[in-house]
Amino acid sequence: MERWRIVRAFTLGPLLEAAVPKPGNVSRLRDFDDLTLYHFLFADTAVTGVYYEAVKTAELLRKGILEPREAGLGELIKRAVQASREAQDANPNFGIIALSLPLVMGMTIGRNMLDARKKARLLIEESTVRDTMELYRAIRIANPKGIPSGVKYDVYSDDSFRELFQDGVNLARLAEMSCERELIFCEWLKEYELSYSTFGRLYELIKELPLEDAVVRAFVELLATNIDTLIARKAGLEEAKLVRENAEKVLAGELGVEEFDSFMRERGDLRNPGSLADVMAVSLSLLVLRGLRIELRNGRVWGVIGRP
Repeated sequence: MERWRIVRAFTLGPLLEAAVPKPGNVSRLRDFDDLTLYHFLFADTAVTGVYYEAVKTAELLRKGILEPREAGLGELIKRAVQASREAQDANPNFGIIALSLPLVMGMTIGRNMLDARKKARLLIEESTVRDTMELYRAIRIANPKGIPSGVKYDVYSDDSFRELFQDGVNLARLAEMSCERELIFCEWLKEYELSYSTFGRLYELIKELPLEDAVVRAFVELLATNIDTLIARKAGLEEAKLVRENAEKVLAGELGVEEFDSFMRERGDLRNPGSLADVMAVSLSLLVLRGLRIELRNGRVWGVIGRP
């Protein structure tokens, strides 16, 4: 698959995710006090150079010049996070980077979009302890909200690097231990199951609805069927369950999308869905890779797959 086609898809997908007015998220219509649409614009475009290098590295993997354990996935994630932070002063895309980079490389190594899932999982499985250490350094740079302290392999404890080395914790082992606390790690382990199913749902919805309506519908469905692990870490599991229950009410016609959005913003950014927004960003990247373009119909933007 062409280098820039992959890079463009995984750049445009997160930009679309940030722009669409989804309940509880930053969008082209709403900001938070400490996070705006501009943060996403600068952060998501700052990583394109690292994504391009990831594609070139993956080409060496495909040719057998490098082994999967030499992919340097952790280093690439750290460098992308550094580039993002140099462009702006918040953390709009750590999760997107961590989800996207293995898949970017998988797209290059694999035969097609489906095979890319397996290749991404292979890179996670064959990663090294150094990859985990570099991921920890990336997390320290991004400084996401809700990261627990005082736990085994504490991200912010220097002792954790020695413990990771002693126990041989690569990215796959880290994901197994952390899946319950962070949805991204579950996606790594399950070959991007939720991202691909959401991509499939978007593919269906854009045939029936304008692009923004299709994305909002798919996002509410995500919220109604999954716990957003960022909300759980920031506000507690019961709050995350309450968000899921209200999303179910939207689907049942018992609550309007605007009412749901107001509920999501009642407590500042505590109910801001992060993990599921990251999944949506990757799903939109897959849709772009599949051939998404736009058409204006009666003043509304529609998503279309294929050439005009």
